[in-house]
Amino acid sequence: MEISVDISMYPLQSEYEAAISAFIEKLKQEPTVKVSCNELSTQLHGDYRIIMKMLEEEIYSVFKEIPDSIFVLKFVGHNREGRF
Repeated sequence: MEISVDISMYPLQSEYEAAISAFIEKLKQEPTVKVSCNELSTQLHGDYRIIMKMLEEEIYSVFKEIPDSIFVLKFVGHNREGRF
């Protein structure tokens, strides 16, 4: 099953840009998931199981390093690439 996810990340620290960039770069390492970004959020498009496994690992990693982080995620039950 293909899905789309819209993610906003808010690391509550003064050097927030580096943390966000590092998170996005980790997401881009999965070649089967399409990652696109704009000023407000990052969108993922691809297989449900791959995306969910990736998010579980990467969000956990962020929380270990920056516990005062907030994630806002919106899920769509099909691939909406190019239509967000």
